[in-house]
Amino acid sequence: MSLRVVFAGTPEFAVPCLAACRASGAEVVAVYTQPDRPAGRGRRLAPSPVKQAALEAGLPVEQPESLKSAEVQARLAAYAPDLMVVVAYGLILPRKVLAIPRLGCWNVHASLLPRWRGAAPIQRAILAGDAETGVDLMRMEAGLDTGPVLLEKRTPIRPDDTGGTLHDRLAALGAEALAEGLARTQAGEVLAAVPQPAEGVTYAHKLDKAEARLDFARPAIELERQVRAFDPWPVAEGEIAGEPLRIWAAQALDRPHAAAPGSVLAAGREGIELACGKGVLRVTVVQRAGGRRISAADYLNARPELRGAPR
Repeated sequence: MSLRVVFAGTPEFAVPCLAACRASGAEVVAVYTQPDRPAGRGRRLAPSPVKQAALEAGLPVEQPESLKSAEVQARLAAYAPDLMVVVAYGLILPRKVLAIPRLGCWNVHASLLPRWRGAAPIQRAILAGDAETGVDLMRMEAGLDTGPVLLEKRTPIRPDDTGGTLHDRLAALGAEALAEGLARTQAGEVLAAVPQPAEGVTYAHKLDKAEARLDFARPAIELERQVRAFDPWPVAEGEIAGEPLRIWAAQALDRPHAAAPGSVLAAGREGIELACGKGVLRVTVVQRAGGRRISAADYLNARPELRGAPR
């Protein structure tokens, strides 16, 4: 049984899932993605990564501002989809849209539900110090990420994982889960839909650039997670000896001290060690205003006075 699939997604995270749909033997009859948005210094309209992938594959592309109008819903229904696959689309699907595909709508979500429902599950899992995360293939309902789970794939969160590395791993894992779900469904199997437990619900609120500011009165381990979670966006920011910097890499050290938070305790080839509310944060990669990423050792060449820490 070959399925007629409408795919809906927008960012890079969704591109492997679009490829999985195409490779599954299903017929991708249309790709829905958000309208082109201004990007870059020139603020020119740019297509989403999913739109680029769809056009390269010769697939029809739809870019409605919303799915609420009867006209937009009628156009979707005209594609006569058996299934709609939604991956980080960014638009809410009204009940009438959920009811259009014969087999309903599936969503690939980057967490182990019901933990981290919402917009930023990858970064929130790192910030919280979770040991494990994964992807869920879920049947969509009207609520936010509340539907029953059809398939789940798990992965440990490594001590050196950043928002970027975990994003890429989960994008690939999501494509694996979707490929398996499509293969089993096209073979005639009805996937078991397991309701989410009522306990353990948490929400992964959208990232705010204001969250990137490091508060050295907090424990070093929390700041290390913040640095990792916010790479590549919005990038952690902190002040070192009076200069605001973007901080790309740092390591928490379980080391006692009596210095004021933010004080430079040591500075050398291994990095710049800053006093925190608990422990020490060793900063290893920084970026000055208008500059590029450099090692802390290279930064110290421009600020040799810091080598005589503490300050």
